[in-house]
Amino acid sequence: MNVNVKSLATGLSLGIGLSYLALKSDQESWLAPQEAVTAPQDNDKKATVSHGRPPAPLTPFPTPTKPNTSQKNPRPTILAGNWKCNPSTLTSAKQLISSLNQSCPPTPSNVKVIIAFPSLFLSTALACMRDDFIVAAQDSGAVPSKGGAYTGEASPTQLVSLGVTHVVLGHSERREGFQASANSANSEGESSGESSLFVASKVKLAVEAGMTVLLCVGEKKAERENGTTMDVVASQLAPVVAALEPADWANVIIAYEPVWAIGTGLTATPEMANATHHAIRIWLSQNVSETVAHKTVILYGGSMNGKNAEGLLAKEDIDGGLIGGASLKPEFSDIVALGSL
Repeated sequence: MNVNVKSLATGLSLGIGLSYLALKSDQESWLAPQEAVTAPQDNDKKATVSHGRPPAPLTPFPTPTKPNTSQKNPRPTILAGNWKCNPSTLTSAKQLISSLNQSCPPTPSNVKVIIAFPSLFLSTALACMRDDFIVAAQDSGAVPSKGGAYTGEASPTQLVSLGVTHVVLGHSERREGFQASANSANSEGESSGESSLFVASKVKLAVEAGMTVLLCVGEKKAERENGTTMDVVASQLAPVVAALEPADWANVIIAYEPVWAIGTGLTATPEMANATHHAIRIWLSQNVSETVAHKTVILYGGSMNGKNAEGLLAKEDIDGGLIGGASLKPEFSDIVALGSL
């Protein structure tokens, strides 16, 4: 049965009438003054994904309340490094892997360390990375298991055959598009980046191939300031809910990455980040199930580093971090040590 997830997402946007007032009212306490960030808006491409059930009606994001601590937290702490397109040579990659192997402390059973490598370094990482660390890809294509005419893509099936079990999908840099700074639209007037519908189709294919997906969601600075953070995040999650069965969420990790905080030095206070994570968890309970909401790991991906990691990791609904620049530096070992306490 084919489900048009574009119509689902459209219906969601019309139905969401709640603004995230708690975050908006406190934004001055954690959003430092800065030039306004401008970037092209995400332009959803036409796409469909299919699954074996009709989508359940989606509800708006609720206003966060005090986190429910009545249930024991079953979630592991996950510290994921995203190397992006770094370093520039294989020799440097080997040196960095060796440094991480030696400097990171042993991790307890409830702590997992994941490193997302550039695709060209995946085989080296699988051969050289210490056994208790997980090697992840930074992307996988919207390619069916049989492959086909998808020049330049790596399919989930190919990654699994290589030994890669995890993949980052929906990162803001891919949603925005790498051509955006030079040319915000292609010849058809569409965004050069990946739409939420397209990301959902990739998530479905990756999960079907047996991979665990680190699904990135998050808002831009203007969206944070006008109080529509949760509307944006809901619109990014809705197509994924439509594409997956509830059982598939056991193989999904959510990474909340406020776009305005990536590479800017800005970050949310632990209290505000936790509130956003908690709102996501409530939304999952209403749109997937309470079990999925309780068990889904939600990482913070807004410039976590050695200075702010302790405060962020101490919060109830922050289960770890998706760490960019700091994962290439010695401080990543410090973050792993904090997460292992």
